[in-house]
Amino acid sequence: MSKTDAKKKIEKLREELELHNYKYYIEAKPVISDQAYDRLMRELIDLETEFPDLLTEDSPSQRVGGAPLKEFKTVEHKIPMLSMDNTYSYDELREFDERVKKGLQRKDVEYFVEEKIDGVSISLTYKDGIFILGATRGDGRFGDNVTENLKTIRSIPLKLKGNAPKLLEVRGEIYMPHKSFEQINREKEKAGEELFANPRNACAGTLKLLDPKLVAKRNLDIFCHGIGQIQGVSKKSQSDYFEFFKSLGFKTIQHALVAKSIDEVIEFAGKFESKRDSLDYDIDGLVVKVNVIEDQKTLGFTAKSPRWMIAYKYPAEQVQTKLENIEISIGRTGVLTPVAILKPVQLSGTTVSRASLHNQDEIERLDIRIGDIVTVQKSGEIIPKVIGVAKNKRKGSLKKFKYPKKCPACGSKVEKIEGEVAIRCVNLGCSAQLKGRIKHYAMRDAMDIEGLGEALIEQLVNTNMIQDLSDLYHLNFEKVAELERMAEKSAKNLFSAIEESKSRPLAKLIFGLGIADVGERSAEILADRFKSLERIMEATEEELCAIREIGTVTAKSITDFFQQKGTREIIRKLRDADVKFNIVETRPTGTPFSGKSFVITGTLEKYSRSEAEVLIKQLGGIAGNSVTKKTDFLVVGAEPGSKLKKAAEFGVKILNEAEFSKLLKNSQ
Repeated sequence: MSKTDAKKKIEKLREELELHNYKYYIEAKPVISDQAYDRLMRELIDLETEFPDLLTEDSPSQRVGGAPLKEFKTVEHKIPMLSMDNTYSYDELREFDERVKKGLQRKDVEYFVEEKIDGVSISLTYKDGIFILGATRGDGRFGDNVTENLKTIRSIPLKLKGNAPKLLEVRGEIYMPHKSFEQINREKEKAGEELFANPRNACAGTLKLLDPKLVAKRNLDIFCHGIGQIQGVSKKSQSDYFEFFKSLGFKTIQHALVAKSIDEVIEFAGKFESKRDSLDYDIDGLVVKVNVIEDQKTLGFTAKSPRWMIAYKYPAEQVQTKLENIEISIGRTGVLTPVAILKPVQLSGTTVSRASLHNQDEIERLDIRIGDIVTVQKSGEIIPKVIGVAKNKRKGSLKKFKYPKKCPACGSKVEKIEGEVAIRCVNLGCSAQLKGRIKHYAMRDAMDIEGLGEALIEQLVNTNMIQDLSDLYHLNFEKVAELERMAEKSAKNLFSAIEESKSRPLAKLIFGLGIADVGERSAEILADRFKSLERIMEATEEELCAIREIGTVTAKSITDFFQQKGTREIIRKLRDADVKFNIVETRPTGTPFSGKSFVITGTLEKYSRSEAEVLIKQLGGIAGNSVTKKTDFLVVGAEPGSKLKKAAEFGVKILNEAEFSKLLKNSQ
């Protein structure tokens, strides 16, 4: 085929593929089979491979994902991506309406109402109709360039339809459909990996992946709803832009309304609430915008949010169902946690059959009894918990639940430790605790033993191949390879990961041992101070209490842990297996972070908390959990907690996310 013929064929294939993308992902009306679509794509990729100079960035072939990235580059939002105020009641919506009317000095205001998608905010920039830049919201002024990841999302047009503006920036929300979320968690469960808590977390985690090919497999989607920069086009209203986006090929929010008054907004909110559970994506409320653009300009902005827009959030959904039983779960520290076994019920779009009861005190406070009708709510739309009992529906004389006096897993006596709410099994040989301790020891933030998931741990403990942590290093290869879902290749990978774990830094080992009250930060402090595990084992409570950020409770937990005969035997066997006890990571000096203590509060847009803490440590800083007089900096994200007030009381220097990012950039 000549180059001229190839060019014509490529253009035709691209047009066909983009049409089918639009039909499938925007209109949800596919006209060809997946196999036929794949044949067209394969033909296009083959031609572009044969004639590489004909490949363009807006080609549908670019959606499959390119080479992995080394890092995300930071980009500036020319028009800041501000957050918006929230309201949780109709009265507060009316107060917002009064403020708007006062600001506009008139009685009648038109609103545009749309679903508030529970996803990740994004910015899409097009030049002459071609997609050139996709960026996360970040801190509102600076975000990550995630263009390559966004190209894999088929509902994002790489080339706009019709007469596109010379420059156009559209704001939207990336989300993960429920079907994709469930599929990913099924795969994670099979692999023994930690599950995503909800679709939003899964979506945010996916966008942070540096390999676009992995992003392409996650089936993310988008709804476009707002405008950033634009040249050559001016619309009179939010609803006009909504139709304009549709005409260019964008996927817009599915349920929207032009309301003539706040009463119509409230009526729509009431009617729509019951439809939430039928959607294939999560929403947590509605967004209410003043519809007329000139009115938006008149009202303007505060430092953090537009005065012409507000989010109405639905209250947490509650349902009633029957409490069929109470089971006791034993964690790695031996704590007995009661779990409510419920008659399955729909709650916030998912079937709930288990919920947290926290502890014995909570059961007594609620006076909850097996057979009761209980009220269940999702905490933060994620974790179900029992919040009340319908005592008026109690039938007969139901018996009070009695907390077990013996551990359900091992039969050992349980104790209520002085000063604690928790009741614990104190038997270090308890199989339930052992499973939890191994899971903790193998986690990424500890000894990072890849492939050692819950299903495999269950088998290793149940078959007595592992009776304490140290047995991990004395496993029989042939026996492990014979276990269910294992094979020679999987066993080799596991044994390789176990061998590599012998040379982890001391802080990882300390954390992995699962000492009560010793988190990652405390483990790092201990490693920096003592340089070896043997030296920590010899330390007295007084010596430990003298260390910054190690309090009396933590000091006692450490000494109690190492004084136990079982612990010392495990340590001996770890040493015999050649696990290193003295690898201490050196911290950089001479940076603005060196020796400085940082604490994070609230939600950061650009980093997860663990990512930010890793960066702090890499630059020689100290990542703390609580604000004290010795804290040097408090990094503040969205919705900060009580740490902000405490930092102000102690005179701690406060950094917003932009200032923190700048400090990081200047230190690298």
